Amino acid sequence: MKWGLPVLGVVGAIALWWSATVIFGIRSFFLPAPPDIVAAFRAQPAYLLRETAATLTGTVTGFGIAVVAGLLLAVLLTAWRSLERATMPVLVALNSVPKVAVAPLLVVWLGFGARPKVVLVVLICFFPVVVATMAGLGSTPAELGELSRSLSASAWQAYVKIRLPWALPQVFVGLKVAISLAVIGAVVAEINNPTSGLGAVIVLSGMSFDTPLAFAAIFLLAVLSTVLFYLVVALERWLVPWARAISG
Repeated sequence: MKWGLPVLGVVGAIALWWSATVIFGIRSFFLPAPPDIVAAFRAQPAYLLRETAATLTGTVTGFGIAVVAGLLLAVLLTAWRSLERATMPVLVALNSVPKVAVAPLLVVWLGFGARPKVVLVVLICFFPVVVATMAGLGSTPAELGELSRSLSASAWQAYVKIRLPWALPQVFVGLKVAISLAVIGAVVAEINNPTSGLGAVIVLSGMSFDTPLAFAAIFLLAVLSTVLFYLVVALERWLVPWARAISG
């Protein structure tokens, strides 16, 4: 019953989509029906899976780099408030730059291949991780700080045993936002540099007017994004089982 309603909703949406293409006689060039998309996938499964792997590799690599760098920077900024005041305006200004505008420049600076894609994913994921981690590290209740002092805990013990665990639910909020943005960043990079990945499949299928193939790539992107998001959710429930109780 837990999964019944979501599955019913997905099946209903697909049935509505399929019915619309049949009732209104929409040609597959404009809006392919679900069977057209399945046929496009079955015609080139190895090609689509290879490009899915390319998108996945760039997404996970960039996300991993952004997480490590974002966590380290957030720890530094919360430890030195003067450093935070000096660098935060610069970070906010950099984050306000639309990443779509940067994508063509990354190709000029880094050339073709996977590097522009990884860097764009890092740029788009980095800021949510930093902000969420800083918010978590800065939200430790004063009562817990007093408790650690009453127990004569060292600064390191208070940080590792109180402040960091308290911040983890907020950190995972940033990670869940970042993993969704990571897939978007990878696809934007692939559309600007269509040498590999599902973004390249969409560009190339559009040039050849193969709309069902483009929809097959979009469907795989949706599956990829959903799987990565729920992997982060599963990691959160494993590492921070108390987070759901705190958030209600």
